[in-house]
Amino acid sequence: MHVAVAGGSGFIGRALVAEILQAGHEVTVLTRDASRAQGRVPDGAQIAQWSPDQPETITDLLSRVDAVVNLSGESVAAQRWTPEFKQKLVDSRVNSTRALVQAMRLAEPRPGVLVNASAVGIYGNRGEEELTETSPPGTGFLAELAIRWEGAADEARELGMRVCKLRIGIVLGGGGGALEKMLLPFRLFVGGPFGSGRQWFPWIHLADVTGITLHALTNSAVEGAVNAVAPGIVQLGEFCKALGRVMGRPSWLPVPGFALKLVAGELGESLLWSQRVIPQVALQTGYQFRYPQVEEALRQVLRKG
Repeated sequence: MHVAVAGGSGFIGRALVAEILQAGHEVTVLTRDASRAQGRVPDGAQIAQWSPDQPETITDLLSRVDAVVNLSGESVAAQRWTPEFKQKLVDSRVNSTRALVQAMRLAEPRPGVLVNASAVGIYGNRGEEELTETSPPGTGFLAELAIRWEGAADEARELGMRVCKLRIGIVLGGGGGALEKMLLPFRLFVGGPFGSGRQWFPWIHLADVTGITLHALTNSAVEGAVNAVAPGIVQLGEFCKALGRVMGRPSWLPVPGFALKLVAGELGESLLWSQRVIPQVALQTGYQFRYPQVEEALRQVLRKG
């Protein structure tokens, strides 16, 4: 296969490009800044510059690829959610996805499949409810953002393409992601959960994000929403205990929910959500998780044991 990857120089993108290449496929990374992407993507990948404002510039390229993966999007945890930053989050996801679909609409022939990133944020705060891909969306900014994001991707179905929407959980991997931000307080012996710690924490190892993406690319039975989370989901308190065990640090100091909301505003509220997300589609279509349990995943990321 020849796969075009938008967002291929990011935290997940770099690992995905390496995995696709290792599987024997060809990769072209779509980037807004080709010079910056040089040296940030694995050797063997091609680089093509594009702009969502000019989707027609990659039409010829997309007529030569078999599949497209779209991982574009500003990090939701990059800063406090001001109205301006919320709009940036929308633009970086919804507008870029629509532009990619427009470019594929102009291509002849077209790619056969689009695997588009989404997020478990689509479910909102759901307490103890088990959430599969057939569960309805929740409420709140993250849910509304993901609904619009997935809606933009679904426009590719009108072109006869197979569309997979990866609802990605909290990604554990070296060199970035949410875990990087959680390590410092544990290193300083002041680690602990947010709020009560009883909220369900839908995590996934980076290797399984890339594995599920490749599974979706190559398995025609995978279509529609796909929960990219580990089957061994735990509550946040248990996650923090596991992290403390792996690091040899205590995990006794919780961050009060009111303090989190005070410091981080609406973003802080979302960190207190409980989302008991189940990877039903991945399991039913035969995906074998590399790191199904949280402690083995943390040990691999932190290279302990």
